[in-house]
Amino acid sequence: MSSVKGSILVTGANGGLGSAIVRQIAKDPELFRYHGLYTVRDCQNAPVVSSILASAPSHPHEFGRGHIAPIRALILNAGLQDFGNQTWNEDGLDKVFTANYLGHWLLTLLLLQSMAKESGRIVIVGSESHDPLDPRNSDSRAFVEEKYKIVLQEQATVGKIARGTWCSAQEDPSFRPAFRRYGAAKLFLVMMVHELQRRLDRNASLRDVCVLGVDPGRMSTGIARQAPWVIRVLITQVLFPLLALLMPRGNVRTTAASAAHVLEAAMGSGAGLGERPKARYFNGLEPWETSAEARDVVKRDWVWKESVRDARLVGGETVLEDFL
Repeated sequence: MSSVKGSILVTGANGGLGSAIVRQIAKDPELFRYHGLYTVRDCQNAPVVSSILASAPSHPHEFGRGHIAPIRALILNAGLQDFGNQTWNEDGLDKVFTANYLGHWLLTLLLLQSMAKESGRIVIVGSESHDPLDPRNSDSRAFVEEKYKIVLQEQATVGKIARGTWCSAQEDPSFRPAFRRYGAAKLFLVMMVHELQRRLDRNASLRDVCVLGVDPGRMSTGIARQAPWVIRVLITQVLFPLLALLMPRGNVRTTAASAAHVLEAAMGSGAGLGERPKARYFNGLEPWETSAEARDVVKRDWVWKESVRDARLVGGETVLEDFL
């Protein structure tokens, strides 16, 4: 363990972007010396990441639990889109909400005690869908109606999103309501960049931990596995790779390019970052402004309080002093 510089934890390590992140860590001499913690939904069904790690025996890693070096980078990558096949967990919470946001929020608060206090970074994987006013969402037409241009019209909407009654598949099983629910969960995740950073800054032992976000762009990944054939195959598997090849600087990117962007935010210290880049958000490598709702202090407080209730977080489970 003495030769290990610290830990890098990646959620959703067996997905398209997650596997690309693991692949780059495993082959980079500056990164594979970190202890890798790679989380997947099912450890028995992780062939891609297992194959990557088998080819990098010198990279210390694990899927399970044990003694680890302080976490230098916590990369919140796991995601889910249901494309109208809406499901709920045993607590009655929408799985798009829990997979994209609440699980990451709770994991982060529980792991704060294990973060490298002087150099730790928490990186969320964002999305253009978090901002209904982002022109990149125009082709989906999910936010064209005026009532969808603002996600949180009132505080009660937060609970409706958590329980999947906002834009539910029962009302409309098509792609657009599902995309709105995904966007709402990503909005809550992007809010963490600002709200968690604000709370960390007020804790003497955690004020040097940085929270950042990266929009990876559109990619050909398994997140579209529940989509109709046109989206799942024609758009995701045929059109996206072609666009990424022809327009490498566009919004459609390879998973390798997006993985490099995420790792730059997590581990880099170049001119665009510095040693302690706090509450920064990037579209790829380009500094980007989050949505007005993500920056709204009142709405962030609504979401935070709902998260504490839904996660049933109690005192003593997190070292964050003002978690309530």
